[in-house]
Amino acid sequence: MTDTAAHPRPDRTARSAPVRLPMAYVLPVRAHDDRGLDELTGYLCELSRWVDVVVVDGSAPALFARHADAWRGLVRHVPPDPALRGRNGKVVGVLTGVALARHEHVVIADDDVRYDLPALRAVHDLLDRVDLVRPQNHFDPLPWHAWWDTGRTLLARAFGGDWPGTLAVRRSTFLAMGGYDPDVLFENLELVRTVRAYGGSEATPAWLYVRRLPPTAGRFLGQRVRQAYDETARPAWLLAALAVLPATAAALAAR
Repeated sequence: MTDTAAHPRPDRTARSAPVRLPMAYVLPVRAHDDRGLDELTGYLCELSRWVDVVVVDGSAPALFARHADAWRGLVRHVPPDPALRGRNGKVVGVLTGVALARHEHVVIADDDVRYDLPALRAVHDLLDRVDLVRPQNHFDPLPWHAWWDTGRTLLARAFGGDWPGTLAVRRSTFLAMGGYDPDVLFENLELVRTVRAYGGSEATPAWLYVRRLPPTAGRFLGQRVRQAYDETARPAWLLAALAVLPATAAALAAR
């Protein structure tokens, strides 16, 4: 059941004293180079003041060692559990991190997601009454391709919510249902569907926005094929998307 009840928007202007929340933050990463390491380290430094952070790092040994040096004392930095197998490395990282989490409320986020304290508090409050929270991302800054993709996300929000780079779950629910399939491509959808099939409740609050860093233009273009394959998990959405150009052409032909 999706919880769409009204809720006060988080106040992003208030600057109260840092407070540690009883939450875990699971960050699965697999870097191919060290670009962006300083920015991510700065984010982890701030994040670690608020919540317990578990970084599950599937990077090559040399990069893993660099990360270990950069993040020592900030986060728990671990490799994926070698006992776990799956074609989706991110899911293996999530399964590892949630198992290690010390708190009932767990945020799962990609390495380009940037929570602030009000958003974490809002997620924490929502997890008191639902099993899964699906926030909504927004890009900041906004290069041309982020503007373009924002149009897609706005359409998705009009029909039940976009699929962000972050979800939050109750750890007890996650473990009781046995995690989720590590062999799927559209992993966020699979996690939500698994929670629903288990009988869990879900909140998709339209007011809860979490910042996301845009990819480079090259990476954005490269992701188009992957995201098209993602939609095979939602045949109705895939058919609707494929119908846009033929429908437009037919409308123009019919004036």
